[in-house]
Amino acid sequence: MSAVSRALIGWFQRGCRDLPWRGSPDPYRIWVSEIMLQQTRAQAAIPYYRRFLERFPAVEALAAAPEAEVVTLWAGLGYYSRARNLRQAAIAVAKAGGFPRDFDGWRALPGIGGYTAAAIASIAFGKPHAVLDGNVLRVVARVKNDPADISSPRTRERFRQVAQEWLDPRRPGDFNQALMELGATVCLPRHPQCLLCPLRDMCAAHAAGTAGQLPVKLRKSVPVAVEEAVLIVRRGDRLLLRQRPDGGRRLAGFWELPAPGDLPEAVVGEPLGTVSHSITRHRFTISVHRAKLPKKWAPQPPFAWFRQADLCEFPLTTVTRKSLSVENL
Repeated sequence: MSAVSRALIGWFQRGCRDLPWRGSPDPYRIWVSEIMLQQTRAQAAIPYYRRFLERFPAVEALAAAPEAEVVTLWAGLGYYSRARNLRQAAIAVAKAGGFPRDFDGWRALPGIGGYTAAAIASIAFGKPHAVLDGNVLRVVARVKNDPADISSPRTRERFRQVAQEWLDPRRPGDFNQALMELGATVCLPRHPQCLLCPLRDMCAAHAAGTAGQLPVKLRKSVPVAVEEAVLIVRRGDRLLLRQRPDGGRRLAGFWELPAPGDLPEAVVGEPLGTVSHSITRHRFTISVHRAKLPKKWAPQPPFAWFRQADLCEFPLTTVTRKSLSVENL
C-alpha cells in the first residue's frame, strides 16, 4: 500500500460524509449514484436518488419503465441524456441477465465512460481501476505540484497513471471513494483546506505555496449571452405548453412554454420578470410574459393544454419550471 493510499483510506474511514449510496455493494445503487453525480453535487443529488430508487428499486423496474416516466423523475437534475442512457443500459443489463463484473463490461454500456466504469468496477466488484474526474485531477496536480494543462488528453492520462500508482489494489473501492471525497470536501478549487488534508505532508504544492494556483486549465471558452422570451398562456385552470421535437435534439419530448415566435397571433403583455439559466457555455436570460390568444384558437401538435395539477406527471424543461415560478412572485 502506498503512503498516499494509506493516508487517504485512514482519513476516509475516520470521517467520510454519510451519503445514502455508501456502504452498499449493490452495483445498481452504485451505478445510479455515479450517473447522478456526473454533473450534480452530492447533497443536491440525494433527494433525487431516493425518489429514483423508490420508484425503480431494481434494474428490472428501470428497464421496464417508459422513457417519459424516467425522464420526468429526472427533471431538475439536467443533462437528460443521462436518464435516457441509464434506461437503455438497464434494458441491456436486464436482457443479459446480470451486471457486468469488470471495467470493460461497464464501459460498453450506454452513457458510461472511463470514470464511471472505474468507479463501479472498483466499488462494487473490487477491480483495481483508479478513477479520474475533476476532483482527482485537482488532487494529483497539487500533490505533484504539476502545472500542466489538465485540458490536455496527455496530461489527463499521465495524472490517471499517477492515481493508478497510488491505488491500493486490495481496497480499490475505498481508495477511489477517499480520493474523490478529498477533492470534494478538502482539496477545494478556490480555497483548499490544507490544514485538514491527510496528504498535507506529502503535497508538493502545499510545501511550495502554490496550491491555490493549481490545477491549470488553459482552454477556457468565453460564455455566450443569449436573450429569449417565453409566454404564459392560460385558459381557466389550463396552461398552454409546446412539446420539443424528437430527432436527437436536446430535451427531445420535453414540454416547454411557447416563445413569441411560436404564437404570432398572441397578444403579449408586459414582462412579469426574468430568469437565468446556463447550459454549457451559454448564459440565457429569459423574459417571462403573460399572453392571450383569440377565443377561437385551438391547439394543434406540438401544442396542448395542461391542467396545473397534472404538470408534475410530464417532463418540463428547467427553464419552464423557473419561468412559472416568476408568475407567483
